[in-house]
Amino acid sequence: MRRFLTAAALSLALASPALALVPCGGSFSSFVKAMKEEAAGRGHDRATIDRFFRSVQQSQAVLRADRAQGFFNKSFLEFSRALISANRLNTGRANLERYAGIFDRVERRFGVDRGILTAFWAFETDFGAFQGDFNTLNALMTLSHDCRRPELFQPQVFAALELFERGDFSPTGTTGAWAGEIGMVQMLPADILENGVDGDGDGHVDLKGSRADALMSGAKMLASLGWRAGQPWLQEVSVPADFDWRRTGLHTMLKVSEWKRMGVRPRSGRFEGPNLRASLILPQGHRGPAFIAYPNYHTLFEWNQSFIYVTTAAYFATRLRGAPVYNAGDPTPALSTAQMKALQRKLQARGHDVGRIDGIWGGKTRIAVQKEQARLGLPADGWPTVALLNRL
Repeated sequence: MRRFLTAAALSLALASPALALVPCGGSFSSFVKAMKEEAAGRGHDRATIDRFFRSVQQSQAVLRADRAQGFFNKSFLEFSRALISANRLNTGRANLERYAGIFDRVERRFGVDRGILTAFWAFETDFGAFQGDFNTLNALMTLSHDCRRPELFQPQVFAALELFERGDFSPTGTTGAWAGEIGMVQMLPADILENGVDGDGDGHVDLKGSRADALMSGAKMLASLGWRAGQPWLQEVSVPADFDWRRTGLHTMLKVSEWKRMGVRPRSGRFEGPNLRASLILPQGHRGPAFIAYPNYHTLFEWNQSFIYVTTAAYFATRLRGAPVYNAGDPTPALSTAQMKALQRKLQARGHDVGRIDGIWGGKTRIAVQKEQARLGLPADGWPTVALLNRL
């Protein structure tokens, strides 16, 4: 389900000597030859290179998927209700019991909570049931040849070549997502090289067929991205009606004790990280659910950059760990995509940096909305409304 490269993969691409060394575009067959020469220049055996690239083909299906890739335009309530069904919750809890031995090893070795790992396992591939059927080498080569982001995908081809040399990648048999992610938790070849774990002890890293390999590898990657062992990630709270909503949002982090002094209270139990710094987030405005987001929550954006996706996955993990259903409240209806674009244009005209005019409630748009709400005397919760659109 991920539609973004992980930050680890981005960092590898941007720091690697493979940074789009092979010119993109032109004849695909000529591009394949150039990639083979680059591989030879990196010291790979020519016979191995020939076997690796022998069957590669350009994929129009990958290009269509790339051009039409979707973002999470649904609101948090819509998206979370669509993904968190009773069946998925029951399956997740059953898997936590069924594979408790693997999760015990994960938590001892990497410190990643089994709930959050199971949430990503559920959302990425529905616990391994839908891993994608795009030929991975064809996908990576097609996107490396395409001139939109070759510097991101060319390093993944050479990472796949290294996996092939280890016996952990098949040019004809390895399949996955259109953007090259592989296995139950959808990792790119470079991520597998760096974080792949042989969890079942068979001498190979098989993220498609081995739950132990997939879960251990996913945990190692989350740990490498900054996950803090033994710490919480998300906790639902109640907030006073007269709260200063300007303090909410990912860009503000205060000690939990400070939030408590301002009247923020857990909806159930006690604060899970009373000595940590955290953000107060409102994924559907001040009339919807409210959460304290701990540092581990922020780490999840290294896996996926969508605010709605990350919040839903983090919330699902708390449900797997026993948290109650959120208080949905009575939020103001979300803007349509056309209305959001109109709002972004108005914000941009007022000097705000909202990034692309894409109709997506991204981080820059949230900050701009909050500033304009404060200026106009509206509740400054960052949630875009028709009232704000009309006032602007």
